[in-house]
Formats: sequence, C-alpha cells, structure tokens
Amino acid sequence: MAQPAHIGPEEWAARCDLAALYRLAALHGWDDLIFTHISARVPGPEHHFLINPYGMMFEEITASSLVKVDRAGEKVAPSDYDVNPAGFIIHSAVHEAREDAKFVMHLHTVAGVAVSAQREGLLPLSQHSLFPLASLSYHDYEGVALNPDEKARLVADLGRTSLMILRNHGLLTLGHSAADTFLKMFMLQRACEIQIGAQAGGGELIRIPAAILAGIRAQSEKVMRGSGAELAWPGLLRRLARQNPGHDA
Repeated sequence: MAQPAHIGPEEWAARCDLAALYRLAALHGWDDLIFTHISARVPGPEHHFLINPYGMMFEEITASSLVKVDRAGEKVAPSDYDVNPAGFIIHSAVHEAREDAKFVMHLHTVAGVAVSAQREGLLPLSQHSLFPLASLSYHDYEGVALNPDEKARLVADLGRTSLMILRNHGLLTLGHSAADTFLKMFMLQRACEIQIGAQAGGGELIRIPAAILAGIRAQSEKVMRGSGAELAWPGLLRRLARQNPGHDA
C-alpha cells in the first residue's frame, strides 16, 4: 500500500516497522491472543505514539491499522479500535522517560513468564543469556498495570537498562530502532527458553563464570546495538514477505 497522504514519511516508516514487529512476534509464537503490546514513538514534538488496536491479532496488524495516542492515552486520529489501558500505562511510562525508547516491546511468552516467576530471574547459563544480563533490570509485580502511580516505580527500576523482566508478568525491551528492539527481545526470550530447558533436564547447572559476565558489556554493545540488529532486520522482513505479507498496508 502506498503511504497515505495524511501521514508523513517518518511516521509511515515507523508504522511499517511497528507492524512488522507485531507480525514477527506472532511468527515466532510470542503473541498472547490480543494481549501484550509493542509501541513506537511518532517522530515529532507532539509526544504521540503508536500502539496496537485492541482486539486485533498480532498477525493481522498493518501499518494503517495502528492507533495513534497522546500522553494521556487519548486517540489523536480516528480509529474503530480502542487501546488496552494496561498497555498504555507501561508503554507511555517508558516512552516518556527514555528518549532512546523509539520502540518498546512487551510480551507474555511462556518461557519469559516462567523465568520472571523465579526468584533469581535470568541466570548466566548460556551465551545467549550474557547479552541481556549486560543491561537487565527487574520490576516487581503490582497487579494488572492500571494504576498510573506505578509508572514512576517502573521507570525507576528500568534506570538506564534496555531489557527488563517484569516479575510474574513477562519481558520488555526498548531500542532506538525496530531492529534493535527485536534483537534484544530475541536474545532475552531465547535465553529464557534455554534456562527453562536446562532446568527441566535435571542435574547440576553450570553457570558462566563471573569474570566472563563482567567483560561481556563491550561485546554486547557490538552484537546487540551494532551491525547485528541491522544485518538481521532485512532478512526478517524477507521472511515476513514470504510467510505473512501485507504488514505495510
């Protein structure tokens, strides 16, 4: 679909990338029916952001179907769909606090929720776990995220990290691009899957030595925020074009 005349090129690009993130989440089996959310800041001074139309499956979402809201959660463009208030609380908090949070991805995957329910959280059990552990924070569960007062506590817990485990709830990543945000979630989710698999196998688990964990931060910057994400993203879009085309409509 061609870019609609009433939507500027920067916003349309953000819409296409965000719709791709939704469909990629569904393609990887990370969706939770119509629940959980991925959002994008709309370029410009208005402090608007885009989020999923509440009631639409992730695999159905298109660039034009995304709902644009302001910081109060009010729609600023016509849409037949509403916005999940819990999604607004979490995502608006992160977007408002972090200028680098161009995209925010929040999921309720089985492995992610399972690890979020473990007291020690993510363990250094695999190479995949090292990259999230270099920039990982935790936020305690406060019930369904409907209380605006929780925003300040969530932001304080997030600090300057870009990956978060919401205890008893799920996973969250943020990034300066859709590619960056997706790769962070892929690594965090895969690390959780490996941890649950290793624990299910029984026997003593071998943790990666602390010295290696301490030195991973510089390597993480190169893999997670450098060329790795941008190299993977075009291939992910090609996969979408083969298996679920139309996100850019």
